[in-house]
Amino acid sequence: MMPKQTISKRLQALLFLNGLGLFVVGILFGWAWFFHLLQQIVLWPLPVQIDVQIPGDSRAFRMGHMEAITQGLLLMALAFGGQFMWLSKKQFSLLFWTALVTGWLFTLPAMANTFFGTRGLAFGGGPFQPGLANDVIYLLGWPPVICVHILFFIAVLGVYRYLRLPDAEAEQAAAKRS
Repeated sequence: MMPKQTISKRLQALLFLNGLGLFVVGILFGWAWFFHLLQQIVLWPLPVQIDVQIPGDSRAFRMGHMEAITQGLLLMALAFGGQFMWLSKKQFSLLFWTALVTGWLFTLPAMANTFFGTRGLAFGGGPFQPGLANDVIYLLGWPPVICVHILFFIAVLGVYRYLRLPDAEAEQAAAKRS
């Protein structure tokens, strides 16, 4: 049987870094949304005013922006919640990679929908605009759909195992981490 442990500091830092990365992408996307709404780049009191036509609609911008924030928070929560999980190194590795696939591949295609005028919810478009971009975005949605289920199964399993540890062993695991 594989020895169990709580999350390593390095894995915590990598999850947190990716969460921050999603926040940065969300902020940049938010600026694009802001300029899309204004139809110009204007940053008063700076003497900059450039007319721009950024394609997309507010619904799609909102979805991409909020997806980045939500997925970033998920990765940060997993980084710190990992100290309350009791898993093997391989299980933590699987948790890490499924978290990254979930976070980034739910976010980036949602942002791409903004510029292609698609939804990516059904192959062939369904009730929405069909096209190659829609179909590619739809196919990119399958890995995170699968990964999010694996991710939460492992996370719940890890927390369940941690809660079953005798108090002394849980305290020992926490002390070992610090």
